[in-house]
Amino acid sequence: MVRTAAVALGVAGGVVAAAATWTLYQRFTTETVPYTVVGRVDDVELRRYPPAVVAETVADTRNDAFRRLFRYITGANEGSSTVAMTAPVAVSDRGTQVEMTSPVQVAERGREVPTTTPVETDANRDRDEVRMAFYLPPEYDLDTAPRPTDDDVDLRPVPERTLAVRRFSWRPTDRRVAAQRRRLLETLDHARIPTTGDPFSMGYDAPWTLPFLRRNEVAVAIEANGG
Repeated sequence: MVRTAAVALGVAGGVVAAAATWTLYQRFTTETVPYTVVGRVDDVELRRYPPAVVAETVADTRNDAFRRLFRYITGANEGSSTVAMTAPVAVSDRGTQVEMTSPVQVAERGREVPTTTPVETDANRDRDEVRMAFYLPPEYDLDTAPRPTDDDVDLRPVPERTLAVRRFSWRPTDRRVAAQRRRLLETLDHARIPTTGDPFSMGYDAPWTLPFLRRNEVAVAIEANGG
């Protein structure tokens, strides 16, 4: 009995070690949207993000939006371009997280277009719709990015912006995300840093990532002089 328990613990330990190793590898090999840290307020980081280009769509559900954009990066564009990506997702105040099931490697069918993380999602408060955007690498602009062949997918420039970001771990449940957003806004309010728009959340890991290894963030845009 003791030997069986020891074997079971050994197997469990091996699984945990393998999952941790894969998480570190995934983070090391995944390109993220670049930013510069311009300040800190308690446990909130102030980051300045450069201009970017996103592929964007509006759909009835997050899953519909995700699938539509995924088709764009896997060939539904004029260059029939493909991409290998791992996708964290940024979620609006409705709180439901959409995650890719794994880092996705797609067979090359033409010019490769690498994507970056995070993937931004926003819910329309007036209508039951979701806006989702995949960020393209910084070397692309509106002229050089592959043109979507789906009329429901648009390319849009995102101007330079400053975000206040609070990081947390474990699974991003609705309750945990809501609590982190409240703490983020309370910290900024106490520091008299004005915000613009609504907060959203970002995840950086695949679904199988162990809870204590997860990197999640809540973020909100702040006025430029707030950083």
